[in-house]
Amino acid sequence: MKRSLTSGILTVASGKFITLFLGIISSPLLYRWMGPADYGAYATVLSAHSVIMIFVSTAVADGVRKYVAEDRSVEGWERSVVGFYLRLATLLVVVGSAVLGVLTYAGVFEFVWGPEFTRYSYVMIGMVIASQYMMFARKSLMGFGLEKYSEPLKVLYNVSFVVVAVPLVYYGYGVVGALLGQVIAAGLAAALGHVVLHFHQSLRSVFERDDGALPKREMMSFNTLSIVLVFLLMSLYHIDVMMLQALGTQAEVGHYKAALVFAEFLWFAPITLQTVFVHSTSELWSQGENERVSRLAAKTTRYTFLLTAVMAIGMAALAHDVVPVYWGPESEPAVEPLLLLLPGAVGFALARPMLAIGQGKGELRYPIIATGLAAGINVVLNTVLIPLYGMHGAAVATSIGYGSMAVFHVWSAWQVGFDPVSDARYARVLATALVAAVPIFAMASVLSVPIAIPIIGSLPLSAFVVPPVGLAVFLAIAVAFGALDLTEIFRVLAQFPDPIGSKAKPVCRQLQNRDGEGLFSQYFKF
Repeated sequence: MKRSLTSGILTVASGKFITLFLGIISSPLLYRWMGPADYGAYATVLSAHSVIMIFVSTAVADGVRKYVAEDRSVEGWERSVVGFYLRLATLLVVVGSAVLGVLTYAGVFEFVWGPEFTRYSYVMIGMVIASQYMMFARKSLMGFGLEKYSEPLKVLYNVSFVVVAVPLVYYGYGVVGALLGQVIAAGLAAALGHVVLHFHQSLRSVFERDDGALPKREMMSFNTLSIVLVFLLMSLYHIDVMMLQALGTQAEVGHYKAALVFAEFLWFAPITLQTVFVHSTSELWSQGENERVSRLAAKTTRYTFLLTAVMAIGMAALAHDVVPVYWGPESEPAVEPLLLLLPGAVGFALARPMLAIGQGKGELRYPIIATGLAAGINVVLNTVLIPLYGMHGAAVATSIGYGSMAVFHVWSAWQVGFDPVSDARYARVLATALVAAVPIFAMASVLSVPIAIPIIGSLPLSAFVVPPVGLAVFLAIAVAFGALDLTEIFRVLAQFPDPIGSKAKPVCRQLQNRDGEGLFSQYFKF
């Protein structure tokens, strides 16, 4: 793998930023044009699709990404791995599609959720097939360290979805239109992805005879454990939505999904790190770089905590003003579930990089135990609280389940062999968050007056002022409390493209001077 870890992270981050931007544009349009009930049904189908893909795609996606990245002294290693997993992908998608078709024909989805879900489930078969090959192409390219190709495929998928689905929904095709957008977008990305992959590693290997060089017992063991791990992980994402669809009202599902979408914005950076860390740390583990892995994990945990904490504070401060503007006036009920979800979302964000590093080593026993404990808490609490409190009960249950992930995965990391909290500075980060919350909430309250924006309409002034000013205040307090060093801020900025990087590098060099950093410490730290 010839690219650096930082370049991989920045490449993935740029692709995910575009994806986030497209989601910010398309999600409120779908919510408004579908209405809360249909948007809730659409969210339920996506959740069901994600659960099905655990069994169809997880073994392939995690396996090919991990094993292609490893340096093994086996002739034709990469070619053999790609061929093996492409054959496995085809077998699993055929079986999975057949099972989904039988369940739909038998009326299972109609019985659980309603008659309209029969039609939706038949469309979902196309989603399963297209998604399988899109995931295989993307994860294979990532295993080769080719994020510069894998991430544009994700962007292509999201752009295609917006271009196809939004007009279909606008012209009255509702949930089916949105699902067809998913099928077409994934199909385009899959086709182009396989072309790119073929130019890098010939796909003729899928037809080659197996020479027995692959450690299939090891690979299948990893594949099986990956399915168990991802099933438990995905239950944290989707069990609440599916249970609320069965036990609550359709409007509640729509409002709750709107709250989830907002809360999941916190995971932008952690998901980026998780995406890169599986195959990047797999390479480090295989080279015996255990100390480097521990240092990377510790620093990543602290940065993730700081970033998600400031984002959660900002979202909480702006929720009452921004949510109705973003989703529409009828989305006001989504505010309270969002506030309940945010603390747990921060905990889940902390767990993500730890989980990825454990996956990279291939020791999945302890990550499975940790995730299973959190998933068990989540299922039990949702079962108890949804019948009593509806979407508010789902939010409380899910937030507790999310938050427990951070605690359990610290224990898991210790068992696997790295320490993610050696440089976490938890007390200082918590103190920073508590102190910074006061001026940030005060700004949001004082600046809640609406201003007219052409085309968009009326927006609160706080939406423009609080994010940049709040971030500056948070960073200043973080430096003052010792949760973050000035050197670290400029070291990160130095990795950015010009002109930011070129201007940050000389400042970073000056701060790395012991006397210079000590001088800054006199003014900025207690």
